[in-house]
Order: sequence, then C-alpha cells, then structure tokens
Amino acid sequence: MRVKFLTYFLLLFCTATIAHAQRSGQDTGKTEGKRIEILSAETAHLLFVDSLHKFQSLVGKAHVKQEKTHFYADSMVYNEADNSLEAFGNIHINDADSVHTYSQYLRYLGKEKKAFLSKKVRLTDGKGELTTEELEYDVTVKIGTYLNKGKVVNKKTVLTSKEGYYYGDTKDVIFKGKVVLIDPEYKVLTDTLQYNSSTEIATFTSPTTIYSDSGRRTIKTRQGYFDLKNKKGILNKRSVIDDSTYTFTADDMAVDDSTKLSEFKGNAVYRGKDTANGFDMIANNIKVNRKKDILLATEKPILLIKQGRDSIYVSADTLYSARLTDLEKSRRVPWIRDSLPPKRLLDSAKAEKDSSNKYFEAYFNVKIFSDSLQATCDSLFYSLQDSVFRMFRSPIVWAKENQITGDTIYLYIKNKNPERLYSFENAMALSRVDSTQYYQQLKGTTINALFVEGKINSLRAKGSAENVYYGQDEKKRFIGVNKSTSDIIDVFFDDSKPKKVIFLHNLDGTMYPMRQVNHEEIKIRGFKWLDSVRPKTKFDILGN
Repeated sequence: MRVKFLTYFLLLFCTATIAHAQRSGQDTGKTEGKRIEILSAETAHLLFVDSLHKFQSLVGKAHVKQEKTHFYADSMVYNEADNSLEAFGNIHINDADSVHTYSQYLRYLGKEKKAFLSKKVRLTDGKGELTTEELEYDVTVKIGTYLNKGKVVNKKTVLTSKEGYYYGDTKDVIFKGKVVLIDPEYKVLTDTLQYNSSTEIATFTSPTTIYSDSGRRTIKTRQGYFDLKNKKGILNKRSVIDDSTYTFTADDMAVDDSTKLSEFKGNAVYRGKDTANGFDMIANNIKVNRKKDILLATEKPILLIKQGRDSIYVSADTLYSARLTDLEKSRRVPWIRDSLPPKRLLDSAKAEKDSSNKYFEAYFNVKIFSDSLQATCDSLFYSLQDSVFRMFRSPIVWAKENQITGDTIYLYIKNKNPERLYSFENAMALSRVDSTQYYQQLKGTTINALFVEGKINSLRAKGSAENVYYGQDEKKRFIGVNKSTSDIIDVFFDDSKPKKVIFLHNLDGTMYPMRQVNHEEIKIRGFKWLDSVRPKTKFDILGN
C-alpha cells in the first residue's frame, strides 16, 4: 500500500514540476535561487490550498537540496509557491561539503538562500564549531549571524560573545559585545574581536585586555592582533604590559611568547616595580629578551635609577641591561669595594628572582644627572650588586661647583647617595671660587673623593700631586694664591667648598700675592673647565 502511495506521489510531483518548469520558462526575467529539489523521505504528503499555494510534507529522514546545499531533517514542509522550507528535528545543512550546520528548527527561504535556525544551533567548518540558540545563515555568501549569545570552540580555544558574524569563505568570525576568549595560555576580554579558525589569529579593534602566565601578566591594547598558534602578536595605539616585576608602555609592540623576545617602538617606557632596586627605562626603541632578562634600548634611551627624591638619570646612544650572573659566565667582573663581595647566587632559579642581579652598560655620549651630582663619559658600566658607576674614556664628574676628571672614574653609591669617587690616571679636580674666574686646582695620578650626605667632604691626590689654592679671609677677600707639589695632598671641604689643604711628604710650594702673578700661567697643565658640556638639569638628559 505504501509503495502505491509513493508511486502516486511521484507522478503528481513530476506533473507539478513540469507544469512549474513551463511557467518558469515563461518568466525568465526573475533572478532567484533555483528550485529546491526533494530527494527522499520515508513518507510524503501533497496538500493543495489553491492554485497558487501548494505544500509538500516530508516525514522521516527527509532530504532535499538546492544546488550544492543539502538539507536533512526528521520532517519538512516545502512551500513550492515561494520556494521556502520549514524543517523540524535533527536538522543538518551541508553547504558544499565546506560548512555544516545543525539545529532543531529551520526556516529556509530558497529565493534569497537564507536559513533561519533555532534551538541547539551548531555550525562547523572543519576547524571551529559555533554554537548558539538562534542563527541566520546566508548560503550565497556563506555568512552566519547570531544576535543572542554564542560560542565558538576551535581546538582548545573558546570564544563567547553577545553577537557574532561568521564568514565561511575566509573562516573569520567577528565577535561583538562582552567578548571573552579563553585559551590554555591566554584569556582575552574585549568588546570587538575578529578570529580566524584556520590561522588562529585574533584581531583587536577596541579596548582589549589579555591575561597570560596564569594571570601574572596583563596586556591592555586598543588595536592589534595575536597569533595564538605561534604565540606572536603586534599591538598598536599605546599598549601597556603589566608584569609582576614591571610595566611596559609603547606606541607599537611586537611580542613573541614562544621565544620570549619583544620589541617596543615609539615612546617606549619600562617601569620597574622593585622598591629597593627599581629602575625605569625610556627610549624610542627597546628590545627585550624575557628569558634572559635583557633590555637593549636605542633611539634616545634614558635610564632612571630610582632613589627617592634624588633619582639618577642616565642617557646614551645605547643602553643595555642583563643579569650579572650571566655576564660572569663569560668574563669576570672585578669586585672593587673594600668590603667582601656578597656570596654569588649559584642557583639559577634564585638568581633570576634576585632584583640586585642586574647590570647596565651605556655606550657613547653618556650623560648622568642627579640633583647632587652630574657626569659625562664615553661608556659606562653599573652593577646593582656593588652600586658602582664605572665611567671610561674622558669621564667628567661635577658636584656643586667641583669638577673631577681622569682617564677612568669609579663612582660609589651607598644608600642611594654618592659615597666615594675614585679617579685614576691623569686625575684632576677643579673648583670655581664663588662667581670669580679663579679656580682651586688639584692634580695627581689618582684622586679619591669622599662624600657625606651627598656632598664632597674631602679629596686626596696621590702620585706627583699638584695644587693651586686661592686663600681668602673671613670676608672672602683674596689674600694670595699658593702653587705647590707634594707626594700626597688632602683637601677638606665645608658645604662643598675647599676650606683647608694638607700636604704630606716632599712639599714644595710658593705663595704669590694676587696682583703679582699671572693667573693663567700658574694653572696646572691640562686645566680645562668644562662647564659648557655639563648637564645642568634633568631636561638636558631628557632632551638628549
């Protein structure tokens, strides 16, 4: 009986199809989707409402198609008049074997090739899977849209949002409204995000927060993209990285979490969080190796060593920072303090966490500024382990009205203030006498300077020491100038000004009346007052 019914149904269906084809042939000006073809069903019913409304009911494993798109469902109702379809139960849309969509309810407009799905909707392109409760899918352009919450799962990456727009040809999904991306290594919060299920690249076009390293590292950006597969990203529009030990801000960033390498361009600012050994670094280009804790700054770099109110600013053509223990693996760093060196950290894990395990190098056109002291040199080495600035090639140090030069200068820091200065080979100290053109002068093979509360307290010159000293009475009137030589000369200061000179061993000197001496001729050989190159404010550093 069932076979007879199906045969009768097929005859009616063929007759109706031929008649419709004849009508369609007479109306060739219309542009619409091709007719939906009925391929199979367990049971079929034909219902005529009138000459213009004819429905076909397909029950049990219903299967129809339109061009390369196949539709499967438990049951379907096909409206031949407007070429539309309504389906119920276990729906599956196979769009050219590239996109598969599943749901429990479907309304399909064959002319427009648009599908409206609801109840447990699931769409997959072989890479990712989209789930939602309501979905509109355009077969022509392969675009799916949901407006009432949805979720995309791609391997181990899960994305959720209020709205979503899926593009089948490119494998892109645009998420909008409370977007959350969760990956084994990242969590992303934003309002608008584009994700490609094939490349696994997430593109940000609105304020975005990225969490990584189990929440210990936070990135805030407004524009950029991140390759989740290769763990690489480009961030723009003044992004910020907040780590457990530092923050990084720059106009543009390139980060690679697989190699731990990063590059920061455009007003890049590194800020350390350590209060005991904290430092900041500013430059137009900073390259970072997080694995080895390396910073390489170029393009007007500035190092700021935090010291409360009297921080130290350092500028140079190039600034470099790394772990001291790593440097000592390749070359020995001499301990130059009088005290015993601290026990070196042999455990690499402990060394990485020690904030004092850090050194800095500065190359070419080095300038240093603090309220109590300024300096210039050609190159510099500074270690947080011993707190000593090692300045090389024509270094100059100024402290108030005092200038000290030499071939090499070591400047010792203690409790964030100058403690001692050691200049050796061609060492010279000059001090202007008030606002006059006269200078107290001291020269030796070496000069040691001691500081008290950031001010010079005494100088000692050794090795063929020479001295020119202008004596003054209580009313600061000049009483004469003394030029002397000795094995050792000590100069003692009061409020950073020379007040007393002591000569030890082999003193030879002459006291001249002020008006009976050529003040230029008695200047010590090599005399150069270099105030013109002195950085007088921190803005001389910042504008370097």
